[in-house]
Amino acid sequence: MRGSRRGVASPALDARRARSVALDLLARKPWTRRDLARRLRRRGAPADVAQAVVAEMEARGYVNDGAFAAAWAESRARGRGLGRERLRQELLARGIARPLAEAAIGRAFEETDELSRAKLAATRRLTTLRGTPDQTVRRLHDYLRRRGYPGEVVLRVLRDLGTEARPATAADREEWVEPEYSSARERDQPVE
Repeated sequence: MRGSRRGVASPALDARRARSVALDLLARKPWTRRDLARRLRRRGAPADVAQAVVAEMEARGYVNDGAFAAAWAESRARGRGLGRERLRQELLARGIARPLAEAAIGRAFEETDELSRAKLAATRRLTTLRGTPDQTVRRLHDYLRRRGYPGEVVLRVLRDLGTEARPATAADREEWVEPEYSSARERDQPVE
């Protein structure tokens, strides 16, 4: 509760004060239904008051989980180079329903597919990686997996970038398919 840090408990928020707090929070940034209800409860609103205020804000159009999910997915996919898996985890963790999350993620990857975004993230990251080629490949692999790209996309990116990627984890080794080379000479060509 606010105020409890100073030794004085703050009074519970009534509906009017909870509504005022909700509007103040929404003026700063978009919120999901669940996050807003949690914040109101943390500020001292009883659960029923918090739910009623959130429902009112949603009815007025101030809270929209679908719009939040679409903006979040697009922003995180484009700006931070995140993949579908990571976006799904983040949206579900914020209380977005699975169908809304899936729709938002689908829209985020309509114009640019996941492979293209993974390649872009990989090329940006390659400029900062140091170490032996094996270390670089492993680090790049791990980086892309943490960003939420599926194993097959990561392996394809590593192949397309000209590295002879060796999977870092046992799970990825099961998906690994050795690239086909027409000759040993082609396999040993340096990456341009």
